[in-house]
Amino acid sequence: MHRRGKRMASVLSPELKKRYGKRSLPLHTGDTVEVMRGNFKGHKEKVVSIDRGAYRVYVKGVISKKANGEEVLRPLNASNLRIVDLDLNDKKREKAIARK
Repeated sequence: MHRRGKRMASVLSPELKKRYGKRSLPLHTGDTVEVMRGNFKGHKEKVVSIDRGAYRVYVKGVISKKANGEEVLRPLNASNLRIVDLDLNDKKREKAIARK
């Protein structure tokens, strides 16, 4: 699972690229992302959960309706997202960014 987490990385916005000197970073719950492709293109919301087993990311505002009317989060691929704002509450993540 730790290898899958590294594979679930998204591109950083141009401002974050300049600030951190990185092109992409692994996604974490709480990051603000922008959907780059698909029906929800342009949505900017927070990451609610990440399913490493299925390589899917769930974003707050990306919702589909089921046949019975129930609303569910729509799974997205990490490659179709751009990180707009990082959640730096985790000290280990800050160290990892600084180390690289």
